[in-house]
Amino acid sequence: MTAVPKKASPQDGFFWKTKTLEEMSGAEWESLCDGCARCCLEKLEDEDSGRIYFTHVGCRLLDGDACACRDYANRSDRVPDCVRLTPENVRTLSWLPPSCGYRLVAEGRDLYWWHPLISGDPNSVHDAGVSVQGRVEAMETEVSLEELEDHIVSWPALLPRRAKLKKRPA
Repeated sequence: MTAVPKKASPQDGFFWKTKTLEEMSGAEWESLCDGCARCCLEKLEDEDSGRIYFTHVGCRLLDGDACACRDYANRSDRVPDCVRLTPENVRTLSWLPPSCGYRLVAEGRDLYWWHPLISGDPNSVHDAGVSVQGRVEAMETEVSLEELEDHIVSWPALLPRRAKLKKRPA
């Protein structure tokens, strides 16, 4: 029996299609981040089912307007439970948003039109409605662990309709 040929992708030939995650340079690895900051939202895990619930509560270092860490270089020291993404763990972390560039590449999928590597525009992630910009309601320092479940939201695990399009809307 012969294998079904892999469908051609318009992204074939780009570094994320030609290199393994382990072969990427530091700059290439960092560029896989789309700048959505969904991974910087506090999450809860159901201990019985393993299901992940996102909240609209940001990490204490998250700049919700810029969708960036206020101290990226020192984040692990300042926030001990901050998870540094690696080629090994992006393949297994269940809480990475389905739109995450790291997750998509690890799964062999194409990046969306709004990813800065495709669009050439770091603001396209905001234009597509994918980022947390304007959606962070509180910071983790303002919400107790007991209150966190009152802040559960579904949008970080979903994609807006325009973000699912094959190309940037006109």
